[in-house]
Amino acid sequence: MNSSRRVGLFGGTFDPIHNAHLEVAKNAIEQVNLDEVIFIPSKNPPHKNSRGVLDAVLRYEMVGLAVEDYEVLEVSGVEIEREGPSYTIDTIKKMKEDLPEIVFIVGADNLINIDTWKQPEELLDSCPFVIAPRGGYKKSDFHEEIFQGADLRFLDMDEISISSTEIRERVADGRPIGEMVPTVVLDFIMQKGLYKAVPEGV
Repeated sequence: MNSSRRVGLFGGTFDPIHNAHLEVAKNAIEQVNLDEVIFIPSKNPPHKNSRGVLDAVLRYEMVGLAVEDYEVLEVSGVEIEREGPSYTIDTIKKMKEDLPEIVFIVGADNLINIDTWKQPEELLDSCPFVIAPRGGYKKSDFHEEIFQGADLRFLDMDEISISSTEIRERVADGRPIGEMVPTVVLDFIMQKGLYKAVPEGV
């Protein structure tokens, strides 16, 4: 990995990764002048009940399939390889050992609750945050004291309308998701029988 590259870190559960995640990454590359985006699937997301989250290795494999045809997109197992909860501050510190110039990509609906994250002040000081529109939040919503002085960069793109939750529900109900996820991810979900998947055509 070239340590001089300007890299975006895109953390999340990715349960499963979907087309909107890829659009956020592409927009970040174009608008924030990044050389690449590295997707970082969480192993034990502290804000979610891990018992309801698909196994981290399967989620990692789906992300790998989704990005394999893009030279500027990668996937990292840094959180999967680490024991304990997947705290963003720990991930950023680890990645900065090899990547001195990074930004962290996050949805507005997640960042607005950063006061519930581990070491939020230090986290906001650690690198610029690139924010994808989500949940109806606007720039003006980030006026709390904790965000004062932080380097926040808002992507100019349509609000993310696809959710992993909806995808899981649709699969469980036997409804199509072909327009919501890359074909390779759809095939993986069906082949592995994930999210109570039913055979195509049923």
